[in-house]
Amino acid sequence: MDLTAARLDRISPSQTIAISTKARALKAAGKDIISLSAGEPDFDTPDTIKKAAMQAIAAGETKYTDVAGTPALRRAIAERFRADSGLDYTWDEVIVSNGGKQIIYNAMVATINPGDEAIIPAPCWVSYPDIVSLAEGTPVIVPCSAENGFKLQPADLEAAITPRTRWLLLNSPNNPTGAAYSAAEMRGLCDVLLRHPDVWILTDDIYNKLVYDGFHAPTVVEVEPRLRDRTVTMNGVSKAYAMTGWRIGYSAAPVQMTRAMNKLQSQSTSGPCSISQAAAVEALTGPQDFIGTMVSTYQARRDLVVGMLNETRGLHCPVPEGAFYVFPSLVGCLGKTSAGGTLIDTDEAFVTALLDEEGVAAVHGSAFMFAGHFRISYATDTDSLKEACLRIQRFCAGLR
Repeated sequence: MDLTAARLDRISPSQTIAISTKARALKAAGKDIISLSAGEPDFDTPDTIKKAAMQAIAAGETKYTDVAGTPALRRAIAERFRADSGLDYTWDEVIVSNGGKQIIYNAMVATINPGDEAIIPAPCWVSYPDIVSLAEGTPVIVPCSAENGFKLQPADLEAAITPRTRWLLLNSPNNPTGAAYSAAEMRGLCDVLLRHPDVWILTDDIYNKLVYDGFHAPTVVEVEPRLRDRTVTMNGVSKAYAMTGWRIGYSAAPVQMTRAMNKLQSQSTSGPCSISQAAAVEALTGPQDFIGTMVSTYQARRDLVVGMLNETRGLHCPVPEGAFYVFPSLVGCLGKTSAGGTLIDTDEAFVTALLDEEGVAAVHGSAFMFAGHFRISYATDTDSLKEACLRIQRFCAGLR
């Protein structure tokens, strides 16, 4: 008898996690591996945040919290939205979950009925389509070309909307490309959405503080307040505050939507870790200057990686506006054979051979619904990045 439910047949395991796991296993076996596959800051959580967590433990803040999060954290989140983007949310419109992924899951499962559609611009984070599928919805993948900066165009959004469209999932800055929408580009999408009042928007802003060259990545409601009543604005502490393991994501949305997500969460995980919530309060209300330090470091790394990859035979790497990823094209490498004898007929074959032959772990573009590319995370130290890029150059030079 098959143990698993039929719904699991709709999804696949996370390919980014699978590659990171393989890289760790090879490293543990003594292989010289440089992993550029994980979407995780290499910076440590700031000491002020750690101290807040230790103080919470000492004070006995170790009990269950409200399902939607502590009032203190929800108020801090509302104030952070106001300070960063000018968004006016009350604390009861905010919910805190066990990471940003749970926010997305809660929103989709709480609202999608079988056959409902969710528009997902691609390249996209690997989990979006599977979460929609788990909710018994239909992911509608809309390719966004490199020529358009990997960004959804208003005409393409208009063409993708049908009477069954329930959601648009928008991620800016984007994982895996680092592409971010300007206010003018966001304005064009908002104008389309205003014409379709039944379409809700989930805007994943988890990387919005990690932007470069003075760029500002506006969120949907910041550009068009009239969309507030059908937008879930999602963020978290994982990327900007180097707190991935603390597992705190959050969103602000109309009260009815937040209550629906809270109802679902009450019967799944209940509230997030009390200690992590205390730490997140300090992250959001305490000193913010270290974010600028991180951004400066990431920008220098971005420029290093983009420069070296664009000097590599067969590759072309656009310059991203934000996040900590680059998403180069490897089309110039397809159809060739590696020095180790692997035919590079797909992007997956490319990254597999790169890991096996040069010890560099990256993620193939097909995992992000966009073939012919691969993703590199530059959230690692500069020396490792230089060495990894040299290995990539050597690998590509050896293709025949």
